[in-house]
Amino acid sequence: MTTDAPNPMHQSHWQVAVRDHAAEAILCKELGVSRLVASILVHRGISDPKDAEEFLNPDLARLGSPTLLPDYAAARDAIMGARERKELIYIHGDYDVDGITSAAILDRFLRKIGCQVKTHVPHRMKEGYGIHEMAVTAAHEAGAKLFLTCDCGISAFEPVRMAREAGMAVVVTDHHHVGDIIPEAEAVVNPHRPDSKYPFSELCGAGVVFRLCEGLSDELGMPRDKYRDNFLDLAAIGTVADVMPLIGENRIITHFGLQRLAEGRKVGLRALMREANVTAPLRSSSIGFGLGPRLNAAGRIDDAALSLQLVLCTDENEANELAQKLEVVNTQRKTEQNRIIDEAADRIRETGADQQNVIVLADPGWHPGIVGIVAGRLVEQFRRPVFVLNVDEKNQTIKGSGRSIPKFHLAEAIKAHPELFLSGGGHAMAAGCSFEKGKYQEVVDTLHAYAGTMLTPDDFIPVKRIDAELDPTEITKAAVLEMSKLEPFGFGNPTPQFVARDLEVLSVLPTKNPIHCRASLRGSGVVAQAMAFNMGERMSSLLVGAKIDALFEAVIDRYNGYETLKWHLRDYVEL
Repeated sequence: MTTDAPNPMHQSHWQVAVRDHAAEAILCKELGVSRLVASILVHRGISDPKDAEEFLNPDLARLGSPTLLPDYAAARDAIMGARERKELIYIHGDYDVDGITSAAILDRFLRKIGCQVKTHVPHRMKEGYGIHEMAVTAAHEAGAKLFLTCDCGISAFEPVRMAREAGMAVVVTDHHHVGDIIPEAEAVVNPHRPDSKYPFSELCGAGVVFRLCEGLSDELGMPRDKYRDNFLDLAAIGTVADVMPLIGENRIITHFGLQRLAEGRKVGLRALMREANVTAPLRSSSIGFGLGPRLNAAGRIDDAALSLQLVLCTDENEANELAQKLEVVNTQRKTEQNRIIDEAADRIRETGADQQNVIVLADPGWHPGIVGIVAGRLVEQFRRPVFVLNVDEKNQTIKGSGRSIPKFHLAEAIKAHPELFLSGGGHAMAAGCSFEKGKYQEVVDTLHAYAGTMLTPDDFIPVKRIDAELDPTEITKAAVLEMSKLEPFGFGNPTPQFVARDLEVLSVLPTKNPIHCRASLRGSGVVAQAMAFNMGERMSSLLVGAKIDALFEAVIDRYNGYETLKWHLRDYVEL
């Protein structure tokens, strides 16, 4: 149960969980955990001691059998048959991190077991999303007999047909939404298929091929532990970078994948970690904010083949050179991204688009590879579904990406209007589409009206979901250290946030950067040291002795060998 508490100062809703003290007490007794950790587990629906024990102690033995994947046997037969006949296998990935890591797992594993492979990731500008006929032609001309996809293909009906007509067998491995029909391939391995018996459907593309190749490894009698040690790092990178929910098998894969990544088994990833200043201890944020954006940058504004080459390379000098190139590309991406965000935000305010139920913006000067990131940033800023699009004057089309808020499913919105869109699809929170330039205003008006049938003004106010209302005495250093057992944090398993009530402000002090500040807060006889990032101006008006309710994260600050308990303020209400 939760209670909604509006925050009038910051226009957000605090959705505070009502604590189940009895369930917490059971977990404390059965597992020996602190009240703090127990409160988080119970709030996240993990109140059974057995389930909680499994959550706190990820175990690779709990992964489902790869043989339960849809069409596993058919995929195995196609791949192993090509191996036995020494036929070329053409691996087709995607230009994002998941597609790159998926392709890298297949390339590395299939070469290891003696297959002949040629691996391709598409160029965003030349081929676009999915499988272009150029890739099918290239595979055929190279002499491939098996066309093997990863992180794509579930809606590639025409390319699959072309490949089969060219004499190639086709195996599709993907994790995207499955429509009413699937491609007529030898095998379609996708855990979202309604007939799937695999116990976990939310694998990313890299997760699907990681499990598929593990099944092949088992059948060849290879040591399972060695296989996993070799590929968990890539599967974890794909999982986190594709923003998959870090629950179930994704939690297990990411937990152990981060450990393997820290061991630096692959020279390309080692070089990228150095370039990104990613150091131990590794967390999901090391991928989400460090490695992932750099691997993604090439596919956004350059050629994703650069990232694939880095992930596959085995030479230290080559790896360092490639990582440096990616760093340059990523810097260019950030510069262009910030320019477009500023232009788009100004246009939204000038035109009043922030009053639309769905914001739709298009410009010929906005790079197609960056519009998705920009849309995400604008959603955070304006709290509305946003489409950011590129205008192709030559072809008189508009194409781009959308990002959303809860209660508005982008892919369904596109699917509901086939008369408007030339193409489109994706997920609830992220999707892509294209339409004729002349239909721009019709698209704007239609999406506004469509969203108006399901969204209310309250849906545009951000909701901050809070794990527990705590007394400051519960927030001890030992309890916060114990929270590390709940990692990795990310989508589906967010960093815990708490509320403490009726705190007295003892001090608010500026930092070297005035947009941040430090504060001392007292409650229940406990004095908490807090950092308030990007809240310096707002908090400067607080007087000593003022009372507040605070929303915060509890962290352990490590510096010069010392560990200090601190609060990171995320919001507050002055009483």
